[in-house]
Formats: sequence, structure tokens, C-alpha cells
Amino acid sequence: QVQLVESGGGSVQAGGSLRLSCAASKITYSRYCMGWFRQAPGKEREGVAAIYSGGRIGYYRPSVAGRFTISQDNAKNTLYLQMNGLKPEDTAMYYCAAGPVFRPTNMRSYDFGYWGQGTQVTVSS
Repeated sequence: QVQLVESGGGSVQAGGSLRLSCAASKITYSRYCMGWFRQAPGKEREGVAAIYSGGRIGYYRPSVAGRFTISQDNAKNTLYLQMNGLKPEDTAMYYCAAGPVFRPTNMRSYDFGYWGQGTQVTVSS
């Protein structure tokens, strides 16, 4: 059974940094599109960043481009999201996800069949 387990969330002040990790079992990262989604209270889940083809192709939500970096360590089967310059509007539950489809211009939840349980990120002003 595929399992994705996120870690690294927490509370920081605006301008701070966090690095999220997603450890996978029974899944080979190099064969899937791996992504991070987030969902704030009362809002829809939205795609944040995705990576594909062994890390050679990526997508970033425009509001995080230049501040967030997605990467993966295939040997460790671990996905990362380095978040710098955090803003209060980045506050949300962040989810790791895996699926067979990569879209270069957006992310759709229904393209991802495997999900982690989420890790909370809270940014205070």
C-alpha cells in the first residue's frame, strides 16, 4: 500500500522559511508526477508545485514562484518543498501527492491518486 508522509510544517513569522518533506513507501518517485497542494480554511485545495521526469520538469503556482523550490531525492524516495519568504497568505495545510499526469501550466487534484495526511504551515504577520 502506497504511503506518503509529510513532515516539517510549523509556525513562523512572515519572511521566514520552512522545508517540508514527504517520505514515500511503495512508490518510485522517478515514475510519478509528485506535487504539493495546500488548503486554507474555507478555501479550495490548490496546487503549489509539481515535479516530473526525475526532477527535470517542474511547475510552480505563480504566487510562490521565486520563493518556493520543489525537489526530490530519488534514492531516498523523499520529496521536498523549500519555502522562503513566507507570507501570511501561505498559511494552510500542505499535502504531498503523487499521480501519473504532469501538466506544465497547472495542477489538478484529480490527476493525483495518492495523498499524504497533510502538515500545517502557519505564517504570522
